[in-house]
Amino acid sequence: MLEYLDLGNNQISDAFPSWLGTLPELNILILCSNALSGMIGDPESNFVFPKLRIIDLSHNRFNGTLPSGYFERWNTMRSVDVRNSSVNYMLEYLYMAINVVYVPRYYAYSMTITNKGIQMEYPKIIRTLVAIDLSSNRFDGEIPESIGNLKELHLLNFSNNILVDRIPLAIAKLTNLEALDLSQNKLAGRIPWEFSTQLNFLDVLNFSHNHLTGPIPQGQQFNTFESSSFNGNLGLCGKPLLKACDNSGALLPPSSTSEDSGLLVGLQWKVVLLGYGSGFLIGVVIGHFVFTGKRDWFAKIFSKSHGRRQRR
Repeated sequence: MLEYLDLGNNQISDAFPSWLGTLPELNILILCSNALSGMIGDPESNFVFPKLRIIDLSHNRFNGTLPSGYFERWNTMRSVDVRNSSVNYMLEYLYMAINVVYVPRYYAYSMTITNKGIQMEYPKIIRTLVAIDLSSNRFDGEIPESIGNLKELHLLNFSNNILVDRIPLAIAKLTNLEALDLSQNKLAGRIPWEFSTQLNFLDVLNFSHNHLTGPIPQGQQFNTFESSSFNGNLGLCGKPLLKACDNSGALLPPSSTSEDSGLLVGLQWKVVLLGYGSGFLIGVVIGHFVFTGKRDWFAKIFSKSHGRRQRR
């Protein structure tokens, strides 16, 4: 039964071959770097790709939303069962006829896939590896919450598409994740803080060149990532970026000079107001005495002149 199919790096121009989902033992499907195009619609039945655990559709021309219908049906990616396997790596068994005696032979499957941002060749494929690479296509819309059901995922790459809206909190359920690449999209909003507490095996992260905002989660694996993982998001703040966050998570002014000038202006106004207040108080007191003195003087002058007129 067919377990491994690699048709990558060809010039295949067609739609997604959904009929391959009927292959009951297919573990690995590699269709990268072709001219496949169109939307990947929902599967026609619930029993599709029942044992699929590695799929690479990168560098094609697929469009439309991500295939959430398939995410909901890739059951092997939810739970990998290797208890009944006698080997740790995928092997192909052959029987060669030597002098009318059949001698068993085997060879290991191999593949090349992007792992942790690098094109890596696997001379052997361990049976527990679970990976999805849909990068460098034209997928749009949101990342579906159903991706959080694929809890055995080690590698997830949705980079270089046109994905929008927030990064779903459901990704925090992927506790076996070692590499997550969502770069070169149009994702917005905050990075869920739960990523820093639940994705404990995350070794490579790339959220660069999106529209993300707010503070970068801190702690555990997130303390190991460099600024290149978050570059190109003008609204992000906090380590490892140079932009600091205030207590509410908003961006502080990028320059201390502007802070000093603002403080100076504030102090100048305080001085002016204090001076105005004290000057007003002194003026009222002096004015009171001056006006009181003038009032007595005026009364005396008026009474004298009034008395002279009466004598006449």
